[in-house]
Amino acid sequence: MNARSHQRVPGATDTVTPRQPRGQERVITGNRQTSWAFADAFVAEDEALLWARDRARDAGLRSVAPSTGAALRLLAASVDAKAVAEIGTGCGVSGIHLLHGMRPDGVLTTVDPEPEHQQFARQAFRACGFASNRARFIPGPALDVLPRLADSGYDLVFCDGDRLEYSDYLAESLRLLRPGGLVVFEGVFASGRTVDSGPQPTEVVRLRELLRTVRESPELVTSLLPVGDGLLCAVKR
Repeated sequence: MNARSHQRVPGATDTVTPRQPRGQERVITGNRQTSWAFADAFVAEDEALLWARDRARDAGLRSVAPSTGAALRLLAASVDAKAVAEIGTGCGVSGIHLLHGMRPDGVLTTVDPEPEHQQFARQAFRACGFASNRARFIPGPALDVLPRLADSGYDLVFCDGDRLEYSDYLAESLRLLRPGGLVVFEGVFASGRTVDSGPQPTEVVRLRELLRTVRESPELVTSLLPVGDGLLCAVKR
């Protein structure tokens, strides 16, 4: 042990907070939950978004949190997105946020197995003032539709479909994205179950596998954003 190891930092107290071990998640405290609530309220949503949220609630669908929507706007703007693919249209909440962040001439291609939900999204997009040619709606299962989309034709792919298929979405997304493009996965916290040490259902096991795959991939630059139910983001090198 060298002499430097005995030196005290000026102003330091005897109480030392243990360093968080690498790869381990910190406990979610009440203060953090309050911060998340503040983030949700930070960006106000308009009437069209609230209408879309109500339709999703009536249909028993989950919508992205307001803070997640704000993050999607930011991410779409950060890559100057002209072409975005969305897996899971829902009733249009996430699509509205993405369109707000995209270029004015950008086109959102959104995929969902339920055409009825997509009709609600059409109405919501129209109420927001988006021209009909700003969105392309493709009904059908994601894994049937995605192989038909163009290689390297997208700036951003947003995945909010079947959690059991997320690893397959990743493979398709890497094909769809241009270099420098961004893939984003919603709901990777699984309401806290992803970091729970107890036995978990297959969906959570698959999410953990996805997190490991993305974090360890040499062709991705990744970050996990603590907004909503967790937003996993990765840039294709």
